[in-house]
Amino acid sequence: MTGRYELSDERWHMIEDIVSPPQDMGRPQRDDRQMLNGIFWILCSGAKWRDLPERFGPWKTVYQRFRQ
Repeated sequence: MTGRYELSDERWHMIEDIVSPPQDMGRPQRDDRQMLNGIFWILCSGAKWRDLPERFGPWKTVYQRFRQ
């Protein structure tokens, strides 16, 4: 069961190859699915970035990925 504004396992597997390509170098990124769910939560709820629930990770990290 997924939460509100979150991707189900089925939908994540449909887009995983596009959204989360393998990373060969550099610092390991946070979970792409978690970041995407955080972005969806902000866009759908209309909340401020600072109000992002902690389960999605630090709001600054999610915002940075959104900007990328």
